[in-house]
Amino acid sequence: MEAFDVLGDPVRRRILEHLAEGERSAGEVVALVGQEFAISQPAVSQHLRILRTSGFATVRAEGTRRLYALDPEPLGEVEDWAAGLRRFWEQRLDALGTELARGARARRAVDEKHDTDTTGRTG
Repeated sequence: MEAFDVLGDPVRRRILEHLAEGERSAGEVVALVGQEFAISQPAVSQHLRILRTSGFATVRAEGTRRLYALDPEPLGEVEDWAAGLRRFWEQRLDALGTELARGARARRAVDEKHDTDTTGRTG
């Protein structure tokens, strides 16, 4: 499953937010997310399985409990992809900022000239 397919689901994104705070038992995740999204334990378990098989989460056994943790590596890949887009927009936003600053300077110059013309003095 592609990273954005995994991250496209609000339940899985919320689970990842909880796991980003630290390791959680499957029961904790079910209680937190199940209540918030009004979904059953099997549905939450299915989301946990998808996160595990796609590499976004790891699981380890501790007795009868299953403890889930965030695996940041796939998120790094998503961040790298987004960085390419960010570079594209940053260049354009920088150019827009330059044009806005030029416009502001031009308006100040016109206002100062207008003040000088109407009062005979500057400022």
